[in-house]
Amino acid sequence: MNAKRWIALGVAVALFVVSIGFQFFSSLAAADFDSMFEVPTNQEFTEKVIEQGSGNKIAVLELQGVIQDSTGGSLLNSGGYNHDKFMKMLETAGEDSSVSGIILRINTPGGGVVESDEIHDLVVEIKKKHSKPIYVSMGNTAASGGYYVSAAADKIVAHPATLTGSIGVIMQSINYAEFANNHGIKFNTIKSGQFKDIMSPSRKMTDKERDILQTMIDGLYADFVEVIVEGRDMSEQKVRELGDGRVYTGQQAKNNGLVDALGSLDDTIAMMEKDNDWSNAKVVKYTTGFQFNEFLGGTMQSMFGARTDLFGLTEILRESDGPRAMYLYSK
Repeated sequence: MNAKRWIALGVAVALFVVSIGFQFFSSLAAADFDSMFEVPTNQEFTEKVIEQGSGNKIAVLELQGVIQDSTGGSLLNSGGYNHDKFMKMLETAGEDSSVSGIILRINTPGGGVVESDEIHDLVVEIKKKHSKPIYVSMGNTAASGGYYVSAAADKIVAHPATLTGSIGVIMQSINYAEFANNHGIKFNTIKSGQFKDIMSPSRKMTDKERDILQTMIDGLYADFVEVIVEGRDMSEQKVRELGDGRVYTGQQAKNNGLVDALGSLDDTIAMMEKDNDWSNAKVVKYTTGFQFNEFLGGTMQSMFGARTDLFGLTEILRESDGPRAMYLYSK
């Protein structure tokens, strides 16, 4: 066999190996690792002591990532927000008689309308049923759904550089009708009603369809406004003036009344102690303990860095059932 044939054979083998490797990692990305390494939902949460004390106990719960209920968990997103776990932790903190107060450490751009509302309602329920103070400590971002959740708290503390606000609702989709038409791609749609394929990406939206969706968005926005009116004791007019979708820094939010104070998590803890006349409080952070899928997911992301976005595309395509209304700050 001459040199050219050896080279051709080598190229063919290399392409084959690359193809197999890509299929392998695509399968990993789409695999439901939460089911494979599932932890019982009634598991007790680990309390990590972050400040020793012998008095009242303050529980810190971290709300990190996009607030979205994902029934499946791929390897590469398994380290993100888990709605069921967070709700269970919050419920546990509320019912635990040894916990005197709760601090939500929020770092999220927001997320689903339903999920944000479920957290908000649980916060309200805990305050009423168990009479426990609940404070919010904002991290880098606590926008849209993150602020929706925060509005129910007794006190909101932000860093001066926190991005918060983004009060509003958004619904988006991609429309490739013009591209398809230019490339001779035809779509066959059989539907039971005029609006069954509303917001279809394969055709232009009609004015009637846009009016229907706008009415939905307006209604959800009114709910958002009402949550802030009740939670922050503001007038509806002021909330609507502030709630035009823009984000505010923590300092701006303090100036316009969307947050109560500026400071860090440590400052928030100190404020809760002072406000409630607690001395030498014990501060714990709730964690779900070691979970293999989250460890492996984090390791994979460290190994592949930005390339995990390619694998994440599989997850997006698999889980996207269509456009949905979101309390989400998107850049």
